This record gives sequence, C-alpha cells and structure tokens, in this order.
Amino acid sequence: MTPSPAGRVVRHVVTLVSDDGAYGGPVSVATGQLAELTARGHDTALLSLWRGQGPPPATADGVPLRAFAARTLIPGRGFLGLFSARLAVALWREAGRADVLQVHAGRDLVSLAALLAARLRGTPYLVQTHGMVQPRGGAVARAFDAALVPLLRRARACLVLTAEEEQGLAAVLGAGRPPLLRLPNGVRRAVPPAGERDPDLVLYLARLHPRKRPEAFVDAAALLTARRPATRFVLHGADEGSLPAVRDRIARGGLADRVRYGGPVAHDAALDRLARAAVYVLPSVREPFPMSVLEALAAGTPVVLTDSCGIAGTLADSGAALVTDGSPQALADAVDRLLGDPDLRARTVAAGHRAVETVFSLTAVADRLTQEYEAACGG
Repeated sequence: MTPSPAGRVVRHVVTLVSDDGAYGGPVSVATGQLAELTARGHDTALLSLWRGQGPPPATADGVPLRAFAARTLIPGRGFLGLFSARLAVALWREAGRADVLQVHAGRDLVSLAALLAARLRGTPYLVQTHGMVQPRGGAVARAFDAALVPLLRRARACLVLTAEEEQGLAAVLGAGRPPLLRLPNGVRRAVPPAGERDPDLVLYLARLHPRKRPEAFVDAAALLTARRPATRFVLHGADEGSLPAVRDRIARGGLADRVRYGGPVAHDAALDRLARAAVYVLPSVREPFPMSVLEALAAGTPVVLTDSCGIAGTLADSGAALVTDGSPQALADAVDRLLGDPDLRARTVAAGHRAVETVFSLTAVADRLTQEYEAACGG
C-alpha cells in the first residue's frame, strides 16, 4: 500500500442510490473506493439522489452519504431526467470544500450539475464513466453532449475500464480531451455469511434489461430442469423492460415451481444472496466491467458469463470463471458442470479468490486514486 499523504477532503458523486439497487455498479464502485480512502485517513462522502422507502440513509455501504429525494424533471428519460434542487445546493457547497471531486458520470442532470459546480468553484475533478459515455447518434444524446462534453474535457483525468471504453470515450470527447487512464474496478475478499450456502440455488442478479438478457437465464433454467430436478433458479433486479418477457417464459415453460423472480434488492442484501448461491450467472452482452461478477468472485461463488464481457478473457485465462458464447445451451452446460463437478468448482473458486487479491485489488485501485488526487491537487 502506498503511504497516504495528509488526508484530503474527497467527494464522490453518483447519480442515484436506491433501496432497490437500480443504478447498479457505479454505486458499488464509488462506495468501495471511498471506504478504502476513508481507511487511509481521507475525509470522504458520497453525494447522490435517493429513491426508496423512507428518508435517505446516512450511509451507503458504510460510507457517509449525503443524498436527496429524486424528482423527475424530464419525464420518460430514466436516470437522465432525475434531479433535486437540494442536491444542487449540496454539490455547490461540497465542491467548494473538497480538495478533489470524482464524478461517476453518465449522460444525466446530476453528472452535469456536479461537473459544472466543480468547474465554477475551481475544484480539480476526475471523472469515471463506467462505459456510460459512449458514441450515440440520437438527438437527445447530441443535445446533451453540447453541455456535457466541454465539462468532461476540463477534467484532470478520465478513468476508463477497458480499451473499448477508452476508444469510445475518445471519440465522444474529440480533440483537447484530458488523459484517459485505465483503472479497473476493485473489490475486497468477502466475509462469509453466517448462514450456509444453498447448493441448489442458481442466481441471476442484475437489472432486467434487454442487454442483461434475463430471458436467456430462464431459457437455460428450462434446459436444466430435467437434468437437475432439485435445482432452483432465482432472478433479482429492478425491471427495465424485460420483466414481462421473463414472466411469459416462466409461464409458457411451466417453470413457476423452479424459476422465481424475487424483485429488486438493496446492495447489502444482494451481497448476501451472492454469497449463498451455488452459481452466479450473468448472461449480459457487451458488459464492460461488471461489479456483480467481482462481488461473486470475492464471495467464493463460481461465475458463468459471456465472452463479450470486458473481463471475460482475464477470467477465462486464470480459470476464475466459466466463459460461454451466451447461448442458453452453453449457459446451461456451464452451470451443470459447476454443480456436478466438485473439483472444478473448488478450482474455479480458488482462482476467483486469487483474481480478487491480485488483478482486482481494491488496495491497488486506491493506491492509484491517491496518486491521481495528489497530481490533481498539485502535490
């Protein structure tokens, strides 16, 4: 670990924290980074919108949270149109206090307001886009980029996950862009849950969105019902358009007693479910750097994913996951192998733990962030 200089006032901004985990990976990345930075003596907090039952919590995954109830300013645009006047005030105030601001930025009003506040207050800032700012041809994206791109260009650095994301972001930013720095997501080795692992539970834990392909998970489950009559399949995640198709497949296949949609869950509950499952399946395509996969590896849960995932090659080469072409048959075969071969399962889990400790180390991520913050602050 790199020795930390005098603690900095570090603020991160993410668009939405919610009790159903709807915003997914960027929240996990932000809270993981901030927890490690806090342990090194930095004054940290996460600023965000909040959506859920009751008032905003004081912390998110143990990190100080300053969140405000989300309001829809632009209907029909999902996360892009969410905002809060109270969050705008907090962004202005905290940008003035912070030594450095890190914005987990997408095409949305929160990201735009955070970048604008930092720019006007003269606070150095970094952006991390999580694959959310890529070339888009639509009129809305082009109009939004007219305001967003100049602010992104004034960042001290843009943090990217993969070569593909770097290429796409470079195309969006064009000439005059800041350095694009490769920084992987990181995770800590998980503490085993108090309860036992369920040897018959196969889990899907992601948004129910066409790119995540939850229907492929149900189709794979249908192929496995005859081979493994005791196995159960559960989907968790906020619906973003695919739930009707999932329910239709379950009904048409007569799978209601084997496949269940359990609804969205908060992040701490999601981690618990990952740790108790026998296998985690992520059928997504073009997934840059899925945090849920890293969290499953850290929990000792073997993973099945597709070859278009940004970290598929690394995991396949190290034996840390079973990588497939994403077809329901291939997904089903991979799950069947893990459930039926204890030696393969043990090797995969051990390789996953090694990957967490070496390739996807949160300690190494925080080392790099500390260096970039010092450079941004002139240290």
